Amino acid sequence: MTLQPGRFGAIDIGTVTCRMLIADVLSDGSVHDIDRAYTIVNLGEDVNATGVLKDAAMDRAAHAVQDYLGILADHEATYGQSIPVIAVATSAARDAKNGEAFIKRIESLGAKLAIIPGEREAALSFSGVSSSFSDARIAVVDIGGGSTEIIVGQTGGVVERAHSFDVGCRRVTEKFFVADPPTQAEMDEARTWIRQTMEPFFGALHTDGVVVDKVVCVAGTATTVVSIREAMEVYDTTRVHGAQVSRHDVDSIAQRLASVPQVERANVVGLDPGRAPVIVAGMLILQSVMDLFGVDEFVVSESDILQGIVLAEAREEAF
Repeated sequence: MTLQPGRFGAIDIGTVTCRMLIADVLSDGSVHDIDRAYTIVNLGEDVNATGVLKDAAMDRAAHAVQDYLGILADHEATYGQSIPVIAVATSAARDAKNGEAFIKRIESLGAKLAIIPGEREAALSFSGVSSSFSDARIAVVDIGGGSTEIIVGQTGGVVERAHSFDVGCRRVTEKFFVADPPTQAEMDEARTWIRQTMEPFFGALHTDGVVVDKVVCVAGTATTVVSIREAMEVYDTTRVHGAQVSRHDVDSIAQRLASVPQVERANVVGLDPGRAPVIVAGMLILQSVMDLFGVDEFVVSESDILQGIVLAEAREEAF
């Protein structure tokens, strides 16, 4: 598909976070970030139990999108022309019975919104990650609030295996955790469920002899490990992107976060306080994925579904 270089905007409305990227797509397919924005909106609050998006949750997401469109307008004034923007919503909106109402709410603000299936989410994430890694067979792990996508393929966009699991940090938190902090029994039950849900995919990889050169993790759980490890009082993308994370890092941070109540967890340097309610479950998912891949380290990428969306816009793909 022909690539049309230019400046594009992308908004990703996830189960926990809402994010925006404005970026230039160059003729060689590389993506140059111009501006980013990030807000915790918890769109998926109670969706696992009720099957609907709360009005207050939709309002939080809409307010974030409205703010982002204001930022986009400022960039358009400087850029001298309009900047196309696509918004996508993922797991929480997919699961909700009132997803169409959410689409109307966002599109009333002037942004086109597509609720995308898990397979498309996985492909866009892989495309975004591939844009910043050299030739190799990689496994991309995208731990979200409602789902986790795992994609295996060659950098450059050739996806070999992909699956979207209904296993996310908010979903696990609401499904298993009652105590604060979670009890060991709650965490063990959650870990068993995560592993049993994901195991068939990894078993097929093993049976078919699919071996990856590198595991690349994206999204808030993985980036938070780095920001906590580095005690970042101010989040620094340049220090996070490409960082190597060991199993020792993951286990020590997971234990630290799971050992204290949420109010104390929220004060950990490097952790966005808004992520404190769900980060313990996120760490459980991350540990489980590392176990299933049989790896003791991974690389963190700040290139993810947002870069994938702007590349799709540049290729004039339909949403």
